[in-house]
Amino acid sequence: MNQWKGKTAFITGASNGIGAAIATRLLAEGMRVVGSARRQDRVAEVLHKVDTSGDRSLAVQCDVRDERSVHEAFSLARKTFGGVDVLVNNAGLGHAATLAEGKVDEWREMLDVNVLGLCICTRDALADMRSRGAHGHIIHIGSMAGQRVPAGAGLYSATKHAVRALTEALRMELREKGDSIRVGEISPGFVETGFASNYMKSEEKAREVYSRFKVLEANDVAEAVVYMLSCPAHVQVHDILMRPTEQPT
Repeated sequence: MNQWKGKTAFITGASNGIGAAIATRLLAEGMRVVGSARRQDRVAEVLHKVDTSGDRSLAVQCDVRDERSVHEAFSLARKTFGGVDVLVNNAGLGHAATLAEGKVDEWREMLDVNVLGLCICTRDALADMRSRGAHGHIIHIGSMAGQRVPAGAGLYSATKHAVRALTEALRMELREKGDSIRVGEISPGFVETGFASNYMKSEEKAREVYSRFKVLEANDVAEAVVYMLSCPAHVQVHDILMRPTEQPT
């Protein structure tokens, strides 16, 4: 990780779960971190635990569904740290609903956050990196739901299949331009975060899911991010698929 010390990572959805774990881990590796989420106060609490002085971190309010909000967050990152070298597109959510009975507002929220929000953040990060000739890295946090289609998760799974397509599309665009920026996706299976309770609208059901077997921890995904970033410049790790050992599908 020496190549990234003193460089700046922008992490979406950094207020809890996987995003918070990644922010904490990258700060520990000597990077500067811009953590973003709709709840800026929660991001600030996460970052302060590692960077008590606040010299190497910045918490910003950002709703990835709002293009102006994303643009303002990246502008603040440039003003504070001079630019972004690593983007981790972690913000994402899901709602349990069949295609026959789903609610349009929940479908739209998944598409806006998981797909369009990721695209907006990627576009702004690329513009920033290219303006400085930075040897940057973009990492999408996907899901094993993007590798197969879990029952009852059609629209959510579709958004994560879209992330796979967008990762490969961006790789091809970067190669066509002869760009030095790398891109990769990390797709975890069950991870113990707040995702399941939001997905199922039930804390009890979430606890039941996480109790079936030893699931992944947010720090496991953060370690995968560090591995991807640690590779030398001529190595691009395009996909990391992660499952709990006991997860059957």
